[in-house]
Amino acid sequence: MRVLYLDLDTLRPDHLGCYGYHRNTSPNIDRIAAQGVRFENYYCSDAPCLPSRTAMMSGRFGIHTGVVGHGGSAADMRIDGEGRGFKSSLDSECLPAIFRRENMRTVLVSPFAERHSAFNFYAGFTEMYNTGKSGMESAEEVSPVALDWIKRNAKDDNWYLHINYWDPHTPYRAPEDFGDPFKDDPLPAWLTEDVLEQHKSHVGPHSVHEIMMFHGTPDPKYPRHPGTLYNMDALRKMIDGYDCGIRYMDEHIGRLFDELEKQGVLDDIMIIISADHGENLGELGIYGEHGTADRPTCRIPMIIRRPNGKPAVDTQLRYNLDLAPTLAEMFCQDKQPRWDGESFAGVLDGSQEPDARDYIVISQCAHVCQRSVVMGDWLYIRTYHDGYHLFPDEMLFNTKDDPYEQENLSEARPDVCGRAARYLEQWHEEMMSKMQCPVDPLNTVISEGGPFHAKGHLRDYVKRLEDTGRGWAVSELKNRYPGEFSCKSNISN
Repeated sequence: MRVLYLDLDTLRPDHLGCYGYHRNTSPNIDRIAAQGVRFENYYCSDAPCLPSRTAMMSGRFGIHTGVVGHGGSAADMRIDGEGRGFKSSLDSECLPAIFRRENMRTVLVSPFAERHSAFNFYAGFTEMYNTGKSGMESAEEVSPVALDWIKRNAKDDNWYLHINYWDPHTPYRAPEDFGDPFKDDPLPAWLTEDVLEQHKSHVGPHSVHEIMMFHGTPDPKYPRHPGTLYNMDALRKMIDGYDCGIRYMDEHIGRLFDELEKQGVLDDIMIIISADHGENLGELGIYGEHGTADRPTCRIPMIIRRPNGKPAVDTQLRYNLDLAPTLAEMFCQDKQPRWDGESFAGVLDGSQEPDARDYIVISQCAHVCQRSVVMGDWLYIRTYHDGYHLFPDEMLFNTKDDPYEQENLSEARPDVCGRAARYLEQWHEEMMSKMQCPVDPLNTVISEGGPFHAKGHLRDYVKRLEDTGRGWAVSELKNRYPGEFSCKSNISN
């Protein structure tokens, strides 16, 4: 068996043609989607990059692995401790171990382990190719490595090839000579001048005033990525930059498919296309970041094309950590005892519909500390640290009527909030009951000073708020985070 996993960083499904986007961003991905199963409600359990890939590769929630953030104690996997054997639990639990048990070569083309010092990401791979720029590489630097391996090995049987592309990730970096194929296409209809004007009063990193997180000075190396969004031309530049990243990456994916077809094996390969997380592109007033536990950040594409499989669309709630038990079932392997996910193998072969979940819980602790409940059309967000966005403790959105999260209904629908809060408590109790170390890593993040991408910046950020006409927010930030004003400053702007 041959399996190709395309791990496409920061890819929103609703910016792909196969998920209904009005721009032609993804013709090669769309071609595979038309032949396979497309998952409509597939979420990363923990966002962003490091927590998501740790959950996917381990089959376990961040609350169990301990990896929920990008720094501090919550960026390292918990060790097995006293019960560790000659090899750690990763030897049997990691995603590539499923293929190793089938005597398949497991090959990785990615800089991700080095980017986050997350060398557990290598677990189970027999060959690793680091493309060398810690996630700042563009597709033209990834494709030659992948194509070289394909040319040498594609005709062999029994391999799993995992390839990481980065082009939709900030800063948006498609080469200038790629042009802008979307310059005449309309923006997403909801992004109007009125919406942009409302967002100018927003507080927090990656607002229209500071696309570069805590400042608005653009990097001249990345002309597609603006520093501020004060008018519709700048907003177009931002959206076009993201979409060009997808289209540029898609063209390189097409080169992989062309080579596999030339080798005569394309139709015989199981192809998996997914992402680690999505991207805020105006939702909650945030642009160019994957910084919240909401639908734009945590909903990800999942497309699986099996040889001789039938096209289908799955609408049930799924996690990225469901993939490991799914692949194990496909290979008639036992589910590992500590995996948190559930198999959806029956969806892929059409044999059965797995039990539907009533809800899922998604988390974010790198930019903010939030846990959210997705249930039906509802998204309930509970904020424990707002990352200086001044979010209320509870937010509630009807994602069918309001997919871009513009109207908080928490006060209007306390009944829905109450039901979601009970689900969240139920999930938390279940997760904690399964832990050898009864410490919630979300609490660890807060006890260590807050989310990695926020802590230490508030004193300098207050000055920027005053300089950009948002001084009204300063007193509330000081009230919420008095300890931050005794911290040493990390930035100047």
